[in-house]
Amino acid sequence: MLKNTWIIVVLIAAAAGGYLLQRNLSEEPAVAPADARIAFALPDLDGNLRELSEWEGKARLVNFWATWCAPCRREIPLLNKTQLAHSEELQVIGVAVDVQEDVVTYAEAAGFTYPILIGQEDAVAAAETSGYDFVGLPVTMLVSADGELIKMHMGEIHEEQIAQMLEVVSHLKEGHLDLAGARDALGKL
Repeated sequence: MLKNTWIIVVLIAAAAGGYLLQRNLSEEPAVAPADARIAFALPDLDGNLRELSEWEGKARLVNFWATWCAPCRREIPLLNKTQLAHSEELQVIGVAVDVQEDVVTYAEAAGFTYPILIGQEDAVAAAETSGYDFVGLPVTMLVSADGELIKMHMGEIHEEQIAQMLEVVSHLKEGHLDLAGARDALGKL
């Protein structure tokens, strides 16, 4: 009887924690911090140190994920498709908050069309260069061509959200929006 009571308590606590996490995710700030310049370096699948600035000159969609995260794995086909269809204006970069061996094994089957960087605490620290607290996975940053954070999206990303981000990136590139306007346009996304 005592064992069953503890199981019920754990399940209730987990449900409450999930509710609070979801509530916090839905209450994320509407715009990116004005001074959020994103710069970090992490090893890739081969262990080579790669800097985010390698892709400067192109907007970047930086997706923080893990092999054990179901919503993260669901995003991968969409991110692959996005990279293939929009490689001229956008670079997708995956950042695995995970163990190198697990990521390398997973990558063999996943067929990534974009670079994967790997870290554990270092990947969390990279996400926090945005000025936001790291609260869970997945997390996706939209970074401008010159390295400024446009939008931090917490939770699973979907096709319509990426379409809106691509539209804003296009308007930013064409000069129809400035950085503040791009942030405002995606503020409620």
